[in-house]
Amino acid sequence: MSTATMPALYLSHGAPPLVDSALWVDQLGAWAGDLPRPTAILVVSAHWESAPLTIGSTTTGTPLIYDFGGFPERFYRAKYNSPGAPELAAQVAALMPDNERVVQQPNRGLDHGAYVPLTVMYPDADIPVLQISLPTLDPERLLHLGERLRPLREQGVLIVGSGFTTHGLPFLRDPSPEAQAPGWSAEFDAWAGERFAAGDVDSLIDFRAQAPGMPYAHPTIEHFAPLFVTLGASSDPEQVPTQVIDGFWMGLAKRSIQVA
Repeated sequence: MSTATMPALYLSHGAPPLVDSALWVDQLGAWAGDLPRPTAILVVSAHWESAPLTIGSTTTGTPLIYDFGGFPERFYRAKYNSPGAPELAAQVAALMPDNERVVQQPNRGLDHGAYVPLTVMYPDADIPVLQISLPTLDPERLLHLGERLRPLREQGVLIVGSGFTTHGLPFLRDPSPEAQAPGWSAEFDAWAGERFAAGDVDSLIDFRAQAPGMPYAHPTIEHFAPLFVTLGASSDPEQVPTQVIDGFWMGLAKRSIQVA
């Protein structure tokens, strides 16, 4: 049986309450429905920075990480008992350069940047999932990491960079889900959409200097960093990606892309 080559995704994953957004749930569900079924899912989330590259749990049933606060109790009871992916973990380690150490953290479960979108996209939790760390925030080094991971796509592995196109939480005046996007968020999002449409990876790499709305859109840059793993995993990082989701939630940009 042949295995479909999977695309790579950059998701604006939001916070746990995004699962209460009917629009977002419909968008993510439809997106997953349009994809070939993955053999496994590899996630790089904004919520796990660790160097050197660290591989999380490879077993079934590792507890989720509820790395957030101030939400209703039901969000701390969420479950996502996906199968472990030990074979994928071994492949990831083998793809790294011989002079780069890879660390195992077998008790590290999925954080909300990984499991929240997956509960919507693959609610049956029947596809093996592996999370690895962000070993750096340097865009060029993350592009190279994506390049190393690229061959996994030919084996049906869905590579997901999970962040948020804007993430200026300290500068939100209205935190309601329907809030109008602040100027810095709207401006950064429009710029990112234009750079995606142009396949302009060089400008995206230099977003801290070039993008309008900075540093308010990303006072810290971990939520934009997973984008570069996705772009690096593309067969051509300068291709024009498909912009699947746009719009705002809590004034933050949900723009999410797919690359072949």
